[in-house]
Amino acid sequence: MERCGWVGADALYESYHDHEWGVPEFDSRALWEKLILDGFQAGLSWITILRKRESFRDAFQGFDPHAIAGWGEAEVVRLLADPGIIRHRGKIEATIGNARAWQLIEAEHGFDRYLWEHVGGRPLQNRWQTLSEVPAQTDLSIKISKDLKKRGFKFCGPTIVYAFMQAVGMVNDHLVTCPCHERVARLG
Repeated sequence: MERCGWVGADALYESYHDHEWGVPEFDSRALWEKLILDGFQAGLSWITILRKRESFRDAFQGFDPHAIAGWGEAEVVRLLADPGIIRHRGKIEATIGNARAWQLIEAEHGFDRYLWEHVGGRPLQNRWQTLSEVPAQTDLSIKISKDLKKRGFKFCGPTIVYAFMQAVGMVNDHLVTCPCHERVARLG
């Protein structure tokens, strides 16, 4: 059995695939961090974000949405000067706004419950044979994206949301030929 074909031979990517990608995540803060990082990925490769993840965590105070929600222009300027992250004003400002939107959902439902209710609290188990079968977005990712945007989120289009759903285990999109598929399926 071989890993999913998108992994390649990079050790960091292999570790991410084998130990994180597709593993169900139920922590509200960790879910928010992953959604933000997927938004920063827009237009870039995931390995770029993965290589900068620790710098992102340092720059964004451990992705504490309560702290980030209070940020303003001074923090935006500081982050625009940080070479350890993706220095994109729109994505940085969206992160601050997304922290405020996260707080509202967290207070109302719990961000974790809000997201997982979309899949009935359990990961959807796909059985893809090849990478070409795996969609870039689905009707469900379109629905979640629209609802997140209605609630004030940005950089959360349907493709970003589907990549996020894959990463946090809301869907098991490991190929059936990948040794992680059955292990992740058992976690659901």
